[in-house]
Amino acid sequence: MNTMPSGQYITGTSMLHRLDARGKLICMFVLLTAVILTSTLWGYIFIIAVTAALMLFSALPAAALFTPLRRLWLFFTVIFLMNALFFDGNAPLCSWWIFHITAAGLSQGAQVVLRVLLVVLLSNILTCTTRPMELTGALESLLKPLKLFRIPVEDIAMILSVAIQFIPTLSEEADMIKKAQTARGARFESRRLTDKAASVAPLVVPIFLSAFRRADELSMAMEARGYRNAGSRTKKDRHALHLPDYLALTASMMICAASVFIF
Repeated sequence: MNTMPSGQYITGTSMLHRLDARGKLICMFVLLTAVILTSTLWGYIFIIAVTAALMLFSALPAAALFTPLRRLWLFFTVIFLMNALFFDGNAPLCSWWIFHITAAGLSQGAQVVLRVLLVVLLSNILTCTTRPMELTGALESLLKPLKLFRIPVEDIAMILSVAIQFIPTLSEEADMIKKAQTARGARFESRRLTDKAASVAPLVVPIFLSAFRRADELSMAMEARGYRNAGSRTKKDRHALHLPDYLALTASMMICAASVFIF
């Protein structure tokens, strides 16, 4: 492969690798709240600086962090244009038919793209610095209060963990299928809509078939190992949070408060 899989755990000894998974999950949710609530230029600059600092502290390769952004360039372009062309604003800079480009629309489009970009980066940092089983245990621990409402917390955590682990695998398979279909004559790079539409089926159908095949193989493997439900599994005792975890939680809350109320 010519690119590093995104979203896959990468072994390391950085400060973020050593933090407890529960603390990292809470910190991520707090930082995502800051990203969503931030609405000023200085607030965005502050959050970008925080994200850059986390990238440095994680000691992760640049390819592992930025590969998802390169794959989502078309999605970023679409959401920017949707906001720039259809956002309701006064004094349009230019108009044609139903399209009205306004300064407010351009600003809104840039903000939405930047928010999604930051969310993807923060999520990728979390998954690349946390082992899948630790992430499953953290999700189960944080969702444990929902047991009072008879919600199967263990099963939900297992489903989310399996989904997260299969994202890089399916991404690699999609890249391999795309190369194979290109060698067979599929025109993915063509600018004609008819060619692009004709190339969707040779790509989407094999990916769905591969996903169902892997799901079937996983279910048979789990049954062969005696798996019945997540609630009956033995679990490793979870340790209490340490000082670095509390410092990280405090720092994330301060960052969220600063981005919302100061900047």
